[in-house]
Amino acid sequence: MGLFAAVLDKFCEQCSTQSIYVLAGLGFITLLVVSVVVNVLSQLLFKNPNEPPVVFHWFPFIGSTISYGIDPYKFFFNCRSKYGDIFTFVLLGKKTTVFLGTKGNDFILNAKLRDVCAEEVYSPLTTPVFGKHVVYDCPNSKLMEQKKFVKFGLTSEALRSYVQLISKEVNEYIATSSAFKNARGTIDVGKIMAEITIYTASRSLQGKEVRDTFDSTFAELYHDLDMGFAPINFMLPWAPLPHNRKRDRAQRKMAETYMNIIQKRRQSGGEKDSEDMVWNLMSCVYKDGTPIPDIEVAHMMIALLMAGQHSSSSTISWIVLRLASQPKITEQLYQEQIRVLGPDLPPLTHENLQKLELQANVIKETLRLHAPIHSIIRAVKNPMPVDGTPYVIPTSHNVLSSPGVTARSPEHFPEPLDWDPHRWDGVKNTEDDEQVDYGYGLISKGAGSPYLPFGAGRHRCIGEQFAYVQLGAICASLVRQLKFKNLPNVEGVPDTDYSSLFSRPWANSFVQYERRESSSKA
Repeated sequence: MGLFAAVLDKFCEQCSTQSIYVLAGLGFITLLVVSVVVNVLSQLLFKNPNEPPVVFHWFPFIGSTISYGIDPYKFFFNCRSKYGDIFTFVLLGKKTTVFLGTKGNDFILNAKLRDVCAEEVYSPLTTPVFGKHVVYDCPNSKLMEQKKFVKFGLTSEALRSYVQLISKEVNEYIATSSAFKNARGTIDVGKIMAEITIYTASRSLQGKEVRDTFDSTFAELYHDLDMGFAPINFMLPWAPLPHNRKRDRAQRKMAETYMNIIQKRRQSGGEKDSEDMVWNLMSCVYKDGTPIPDIEVAHMMIALLMAGQHSSSSTISWIVLRLASQPKITEQLYQEQIRVLGPDLPPLTHENLQKLELQANVIKETLRLHAPIHSIIRAVKNPMPVDGTPYVIPTSHNVLSSPGVTARSPEHFPEPLDWDPHRWDGVKNTEDDEQVDYGYGLISKGAGSPYLPFGAGRHRCIGEQFAYVQLGAICASLVRQLKFKNLPNVEGVPDTDYSSLFSRPWANSFVQYERRESSSKA
């Protein structure tokens, strides 16, 4: 009897434990079902006529996050067909109102500072990467001053000097990299173009000292810092995750590197010997008479390096992939250089780059279809009435503009998903004539244009001029030396990876290259 009782007790104990697990599981499932039912009923029964329609979703908090994250443009166009240009979707628990079209771009990107706020959205992600007291970690008035310093540092003289430095870097990379050691071969486009853009940006915009460090530990630090742009950090930038610990260490080390460069320059007498941005910022003074602290110069240089490298790397990768899919365009670019610059292909300069119209159109068309940023988000600080509608967007929402939607819309661009650089032949002006000064010089307001690859309004990208110079010099240098074509049995270009803050081609996108016989003239 004693043995039987012991076995019975053990059996009951196990049953009790299993029952707890079963009850817990049933409780969770019940809670999930109830939350889904309540969420669905609230969408069907409680519609606010004074707010934009909400995109139907099954699960609270998650909302439309997954479908938006997989392919934002597909999501936007599907919602546009159901709800029109204005609709709201739930993005990780936050109601986000999308306003598409040129009117939407104007409404959001040129909104009053009192009505919308970029800092609230982006600071949690960017501040741990860039550093304190710059970009979104400072009052907007200070950011406008910082943008002015950078914009005015991109002088014509600086841009002219950059072309020669960039083309030299590309030529040396092709000559020395193992990726191009043979007369023909296969390259991983994303990997190769990322290296080329970081070398060219660091040598021209950042200075010789920064470029020299990229052959050692700086490249590894850059990679670790880059991981700080993981989407999860929009919500959990402080989480003690391995990639965040590496991010914080890399940020400190990179800031120290820039600080050392600045201090050595000051100790050597502070005489400017190049047109890089470090020299420019070292001499800038805020309106209140305070020179930019060296640590802020360091943080601004990190921001310039990170933001510029992502967008340029993505764009030149898409250019190469598109050229590989249409080799005839590559030959047209090469023949344009021979026709316009001369059969001897003289060294590239800022002046002769401006004469290459087809090349400019290749860059423009690539930015139209493959803008690095697909969504621009702002927090709503005051209720925002939408003219011509009954809608008032409340302060509990974010607002989202997607200039890439207008760039892909047939009402603005026939056959919008076709990559056709010749659609720009003869087109000189793609922006509004109206200009405005937000504190860093006159810029095109941009509101009425369907083509806004660099955004619009007070947060418009100030690196636009440098981007065109960098992309133009890299593209022209590559075309002089190489031909590209797709791998056998591959058509078109790869899909887009939207998993990061910056859109880019999917990793491991390969194409074939072949050296030109005349590449020694480059």
